[in-house]
Amino acid sequence: MRWRVRTGYPVAAIYLVLAVPKPRWILIGGAIATIGLLVRGAAAGHLRKDRELAVSGPYAHTRNPLYLGSALLAAGFAIAGGSLWAGLLVVAYFAVFYYAVMRNEEEDLQRRFGAAFDEYAARVPLFFPWFPRAGAKLSPGEAARRFSWDQYRRNREYRALIGAVGGVGVLFLRMWIRSQFGY
Repeated sequence: MRWRVRTGYPVAAIYLVLAVPKPRWILIGGAIATIGLLVRGAAAGHLRKDRELAVSGPYAHTRNPLYLGSALLAAGFAIAGGSLWAGLLVVAYFAVFYYAVMRNEEEDLQRRFGAAFDEYAARVPLFFPWFPRAGAKLSPGEAARRFSWDQYRRNREYRALIGAVGGVGVLFLRMWIRSQFGY
């Protein structure tokens, strides 16, 4: 999945060339991207990578809340770009790479956590969240965890926030360049 990052740079460059951002679209896309950042942030505060199976917080509703948040971020930028072609490029990139990434990670988690992961996977959907009835309990052996700012920082989730703010800044710059120079 190293190609995900390598391909991301030219996709971003093409997206910027195709983008026709306007304040309205940046505002709408920015709102959706903010929801994505909140989902990612909530997930990062529950994730203890390589140490335990995350099942609390957003992980109680979807096995991939980080990728769900990334999908919302991508949707936000697809809209903020103000161009159908730029948006389709972002959506296609996400669809091609992230489904494969989720499946690869599933295989790794199954090897690491075995039956505990199988039971969790049978109960919680891969991507699209569901919300169990009030009072639903975790399975025996699954500890309910609270969000942890320390864990958020350890997972370096603040980088997504910095990247999103930078991306919006670049869209405003692109909008200004188009208004000044026509391209």
